[in-house]
Amino acid sequence: MPPARSRLQKPPSTRLHNPELGDITRASSSPFLGISSKRLGICGWILFLLSFLLMIITFPVSIWMCLKIIKEYERAVVFRLGRIQADKAKGPGLILVLPCIDVFVKVDLRTITCNIPPQEILTRDSVTTQVDGVVYYRIHSAVSAVANVNDVHQATFLLAQTTLRNVLGTQTLSQILAGREEIAHSIQTLLDDATELWGIRVARVEIKDVRIPVQLQRSMAAEAEATREARARVLAAEGEMNASKSLKSASMVLAESPIALQLRYLQTLTTVATEKNSTIVFPLPMNILEGIGGVSYDNHKKVPNRD
Repeated sequence: MPPARSRLQKPPSTRLHNPELGDITRASSSPFLGISSKRLGICGWILFLLSFLLMIITFPVSIWMCLKIIKEYERAVVFRLGRIQADKAKGPGLILVLPCIDVFVKVDLRTITCNIPPQEILTRDSVTTQVDGVVYYRIHSAVSAVANVNDVHQATFLLAQTTLRNVLGTQTLSQILAGREEIAHSIQTLLDDATELWGIRVARVEIKDVRIPVQLQRSMAAEAEATREARARVLAAEGEMNASKSLKSASMVLAESPIALQLRYLQTLTTVATEKNSTIVFPLPMNILEGIGGVSYDNHKKVPNRD
C-alpha cells in the first residue's frame, strides 16, 4: 500500500496563467483576486465591516467621497488592503471605493505618443549616424500596467530607445536609408513582444529622420554625381551609335533615289525659313542644277579662238 500522506505536508501549488497579471503561483485554485475569507482573513473582514459601517454612519457625506467617476477612456485598478480587488479593472462609470481600506489607480487607455530623441548609432559599416523616431502605443490591460511594472510609460520609453539602437546597429547605412519600413516593422514586433507582460500594445513605429555627418553627405553627393555623369555618357554614346545606324540607313535610301536628296534639301530649307532669319545660306551642289536646268559641267568648255 502506498504510504499515507502526512497531514503536515503542504498541498501542491497550482500555477495559473492570468492574462492581466501573467503567471501567478498560489495555493488557491481560484483565478480571481476578489474578496474571500481565505484572502482577507479575520482582521481583513473586521476592517471591511468597520469601513462599511463608517460609510453608513456618515452616509450623506461619505457618498460623495466613496463614489468615483471613471471616464470612458479610463479604467480603475482598486486595491483593497493592498491586494488587487479583481482580475479586471473597473469602469467606465461609477465605482464604489470604501474609506480607509480601498485605494484605486486610474489608467488611461488612449494611444500615447512616445517621441524617441536622436540616438547616436554606429552602423555595421562603421558609420556614425543620428536616428530619431516615434512610437505609438496604448495600454490594453490596466491591471498588468499597474501591478507588473513601476512606471509603464518610462519603461516603454527606455525600451524603445534601446531597441532602436540595437536594431539599427546591425544594419548598414544604405540599408537604413532604403529600408525604413522594414526596420520600423521589426522594431514594432520586438517592442510588442517585450511589453506584452506590461499590458502594452504597440500600434506603430516610425523612423523620422536619419542624420549623417556633413563630410559624408558631400562624399555621397560626389559619388551620386559621378554615377549620374557616367550614366549620361553611356546614354549619349548609345544615342550616337543609334544615330549613326539611322544615318547609314538613310544614306542607303538616298543613294537609291537621287531626287530624294533634292527633296531633303528643300525640306531643310523650309524648316530653316520658318524662323525669323534675314539671310539664309544654303549650299547647293552643281549636280542638282543638272536635273533642274540641264546644266552640265561638260557644257562649260572653252570655245576655241577662231582667230
